[in-house]
Amino acid sequence: MEETVLKILMELNEEILTYKGDNLYRDGLLDSFQVIDLAAELEEKLGIEIDPEMVILENFANKDAILGFVKKTMEEQDAG
Repeated sequence: MEETVLKILMELNEEILTYKGDNLYRDGLLDSFQVIDLAAELEEKLGIEIDPEMVILENFANKDAILGFVKKTMEEQDAG
C-alpha cells in the first residue's frame, strides 16, 4: 500500500515526497484539483472508497498524513 501511495504522490508532484511542512496547499505543492485527482487515483489503485467529506487538510496535509489516512481508511473498510 505504501509503495503505491508514494508512486501516486511522486507522479503528482515529486516534491511531496521530501516535503517537511504541514500544509501542502499553502506551500503550493498541491491544489484543489490535484487533491481530487489524488483521491480518485487512490480509490482506483487501492480499491478503497474515499468519502468526499474526508478530503480535508488534516488528511492531505503532507505525505505522512496521506499515508496515515489511507491506512486508516483501508483498515476501516476491511473491518466493515
